[in-house]
Amino acid sequence: MDPAGWLQERLGCRFADSGLLVQALTHRSAGPNNNERLEYLGDAVLSFVVAEMLFEAFPEASEGELSRYRASLVSGDVLAALALELGLGAQLRLGEGELKSGGQRRASILSDALEALIGAIYLDQGFAAARAVSSRLLTRRLAELPGASELKDAKTRLQEWLQARGLALPEYRVLEISGQPHEQLFRVRCDVGELAIAAEAEGSTRRRAEQEAASLVLGNPALQAQR
Repeated sequence: MDPAGWLQERLGCRFADSGLLVQALTHRSAGPNNNERLEYLGDAVLSFVVAEMLFEAFPEASEGELSRYRASLVSGDVLAALALELGLGAQLRLGEGELKSGGQRRASILSDALEALIGAIYLDQGFAAARAVSSRLLTRRLAELPGASELKDAKTRLQEWLQARGLALPEYRVLEISGQPHEQLFRVRCDVGELAIAAEAEGSTRRRAEQEAASLVLGNPALQAQR
């Protein structure tokens, strides 16, 4: 299916400027007229729409809780999952190297392209259309959000647990970076010196590896016994 037909079927949108749609679906590996600038714009539009949705849906939530909800809804993993559901990967224009390495399934490429698509809709059809598409994509996930306290990431939860007991903050150290530049793997160690607890984990980014290591520390039986 051509991109215009795909967009009409999946999101009910029809572009006046088909060039914007093509640009939104073009990864930087495919040429200079790519979706990076549209991604920047779409990120801002999506962030505002989600903030507005949350403000209306949770009238009693604090600023911090709203911020955690927003971070959860616009995370790369959530956007990549939405892009997969839409079949966005099959519409992407990728360079030969990215195609061979499975770029059409890579989470970072999918999430960026979805943001670029929102940015393109905003430019082509205005804010109301971009808001409608964003709301349609995220309404179900908003309804499925857990409690705000459950949305704190592992690093934050570990830090708060240690601080509440007057213990020193954990130390994170990158042990190894492997893989190709476009598909790196980070191995990180998280140390809680005062408790003699440590864990190592891997992730596609340093942040993800640190989060996974912190999660492993939180699940350590020795730490669990003190909670």
